[in-house]
Amino acid sequence: MRWRNSPTRYGLTSIALHWLVALAVFGLFGLGFWMVGLTYYSSWYRTAPDLHKSIGAVLFLVMLLRVLWRFVSPAPAPLASQGRLTQTAAKLGHGLLYVGLFVVMVSGYLISTADGRAISVFGLFDVPALVTSIPNQADSAGLVHEYAAWALVIFAVVHALAALKHHFIDRDATLRRMLGRN
Repeated sequence: MRWRNSPTRYGLTSIALHWLVALAVFGLFGLGFWMVGLTYYSSWYRTAPDLHKSIGAVLFLVMLLRVLWRFVSPAPAPLASQGRLTQTAAKLGHGLLYVGLFVVMVSGYLISTADGRAISVFGLFDVPALVTSIPNQADSAGLVHEYAAWALVIFAVVHALAALKHHFIDRDATLRRMLGRN
């Protein structure tokens, strides 16, 4: 398998970035959902949010790389068996997933830096607090973060169900291409 995409296949880089982002999104969602219920006396009270922020910051960098990679190595052409409506829905769906990811990450950043403190990423480097002047920043960004995260995960599940529909009902190579088996 090649690193770059070809006109008919996804390359290893695109496949790895896709599944890494999927794993991170569902992992961060689960961690976020769990950590909001922690009490002050939990041993994870400080650790879970720090882990969530660090993974989120790394995911932001991965997503920047993924966007850049799409320009360097464009996605394969749509399958000949897919109609115009399916192709348009796929482009719109992927665009919404990308926008949703960035909305969740930027709102998370705004929550975390609202008090003017930087985000420490695994103790390796800090992401500075550049925006701190939005009224009720933490609360407003928190609502956006919560609703956008739910929307993103629901939409990602719909995305996965569409891939399964292509595989089991349409019997086309959509899912196999993202598994590197086409």
